[in-house]
Amino acid sequence: MTLRNALVGALAVVSLAACGTTTPSADNGKIQVVASTNVWGSVIKAVGGDAVEVKALLDDPSADPHSYESKPADAALVKDAKLVVFNGGGYDDFFAKLITSDATKKIEAFPLRDNHAEPQTGAPDADGHDHSVNEHVWYDLHTVQAVAEAAANELAAIAPDKKQTFESNTAGFTAKLEELEKKVAGIGKDRKVVSTEPIAHYLIDETGAADVTPEAFSKAIEEEADVPAAALAEMNQLVEGKQVNVLVENTQTENQVTKGVVEKARAAGVPVVAVTETLPEGVTGYLDWMSKQVDALTQALKA
Repeated sequence: MTLRNALVGALAVVSLAACGTTTPSADNGKIQVVASTNVWGSVIKAVGGDAVEVKALLDDPSADPHSYESKPADAALVKDAKLVVFNGGGYDDFFAKLITSDATKKIEAFPLRDNHAEPQTGAPDADGHDHSVNEHVWYDLHTVQAVAEAAANELAAIAPDKKQTFESNTAGFTAKLEELEKKVAGIGKDRKVVSTEPIAHYLIDETGAADVTPEAFSKAIEEEADVPAAALAEMNQLVEGKQVNVLVENTQTENQVTKGVVEKARAAGVPVVAVTETLPEGVTGYLDWMSKQVDALTQALKA
């Protein structure tokens, strides 16, 4: 899977414009940062505050990040950046390919992940996607903290005169993450969850709830393949029979199959919690976004 007073100020200025729609300029005195998604961009913005200008290549809340294809302009942005940050783990390989210089300071989140959570099981698919681990580490609060700390170090190396500010922002950010962790830890004990896609795997694990989603269902949805009939029947039985307490839905990768499962869950009275892979429109930053998702998940698990 860093923050109170100092971070509140920093996050107040985080917006989709700051993290994803403003093209960094080289002459404004700010540290130019490029992130693969606005999620990681917002973490860097929280640490860097007004000292950084962040551009996120993926910031469309209605788009499927898995289908993103980089453009020539993206390569130019990465080339000119003082710091780049991406998820790794096979999630945003397009971004890693844009980094052509060893001199570019970079932060890759996946290798920093906390191993407290049990991974998925499986084998690499034809595209090399390893299903033995879950790459969606922005839902691992521990990993997010590690990324923030790495950002403070890298930014301080670029602007040593602002080191204290970066460290203070990171301390505030960490404090808020720890509050979220306390809020979610263990609240799902003895509860069962299914997911349309294992995006929130680490967060669900933190709750202590058991994710009983049929593996074949998850694998097919992630690979955008046809869901085996047996796996779909098992999934439908779980929700229609109210054998689970919550259905977690990734709204950015909806298809007819997942929509059908969601409809069946709602009809059966099973709470549905929506999660996303990028910051939704109007969200001020990572903490705002994750707090709302934690609230929705904890309320559903307690229902």
